[in-house]
Amino acid sequence: MKHYFKYFSRNCGPNIIFLAAKIILLKGISIFILNFSLEGKEIKEDTIFDKWDKNGDNKLQFDELPPNARSNFNKADQNNDGTISRDEDKAFRTRLKRNTKFERPTQSNLIKIKQNIFYTKNENLRQSLDLFIPQKRKKEKLPVIVYIHGGAWKAGNKNQGLRHLSAFVESGHYIGVSVGYRLSSESEWPSQIHDCKAAIRWIRGNAKKYGMDTEKIGAIGHSAGGHLVSMLGTTSDVKHLEGSLGQYTNESSKIHCVINFFGPSAFLEMSKFPSRIDHDAANSPESQLIGGALQSNKKKALHASPIYYASKDDVPFLHIHGTKDQLVPYNQSVIFNKKLLEKGCNSTLITIKEGGHGGFKSEKIKDLSQNFFEKHLRNSKFDIKDQTIKQSNLTD
Repeated sequence: MKHYFKYFSRNCGPNIIFLAAKIILLKGISIFILNFSLEGKEIKEDTIFDKWDKNGDNKLQFDELPPNARSNFNKADQNNDGTISRDEDKAFRTRLKRNTKFERPTQSNLIKIKQNIFYTKNENLRQSLDLFIPQKRKKEKLPVIVYIHGGAWKAGNKNQGLRHLSAFVESGHYIGVSVGYRLSSESEWPSQIHDCKAAIRWIRGNAKKYGMDTEKIGAIGHSAGGHLVSMLGTTSDVKHLEGSLGQYTNESSKIHCVINFFGPSAFLEMSKFPSRIDHDAANSPESQLIGGALQSNKKKALHASPIYYASKDDVPFLHIHGTKDQLVPYNQSVIFNKKLLEKGCNSTLITIKEGGHGGFKSEKIKDLSQNFFEKHLRNSKFDIKDQTIKQSNLTD
């Protein structure tokens, strides 16, 4: 500190020297007081949880989450009490971090991966697919399982596909295809189904090259992806939903079976049942998809609903839905399953008691999914019936 006084004494008058000394002294006292007041106390560092916890009650309500995080609410709310505690938030983030390694396709000794294959001429990465081929295939020509990702049609990507398809592909009995599509922020409905159908046509156009059996194509999807695979399963004969994308427009977009994990099926009915989303609002995921509030655009909302197209010629369906789903009401699968049965279709409903919007832990669900594809794509004999499975609160 002495060099400060030496400088001021040479260049400044006595008043300036006195003022400088006073400032330095006061600053030192302030720092001492601050350090004393913090001594022995933990300095709290704000976390994402604290930023979202606007009312400071140490619990996250659904409305406190930003829109892009709400699709994970039920996965984090392990005890289904309608809130996320600090412990639940921490546990969910730990699981998410642990599972990150599954989200980006990587080569393995069991699966050969071809990424970012464009199924249109646009070279839009959203309009591309990833191909998963078993390194040790059981036959020269294999059935195909197509995965379509969720994310309320406005988030997510095809990188999620490997996690859901790897077990099927590693068996050597299937080829997997994970399909990307344009999100609602880029293009309104029916662009999304046009993309998905173009991807199915690409499969047929390249079947010989990769050894794919075009008479055995199954599809699986979660949430928004469940909606899109359901549309594929009910609209193979609906020309205006085909679009004209890609170079294989003469090929069929028909698939042969569908596993629908809690996908919306009847847009105009969604707000009639308990949900944390006002589906009729102009900013709901469904309204954003079709470009306007559902009830103000009833014709478009109806034509974007799989239940509208249910007919006797539809493919076999397996619906899996939780009774406590607060984003896509459980009743969506109930009424869709009922409609398909009324039309004479093969349709089965698996009810997850106390289950939310995904995050199902029961091994029985995996077995049912495997048996369903084995039955309809490999001619195995499995008897799959409507049943109720209790949700487990075990972590991933």
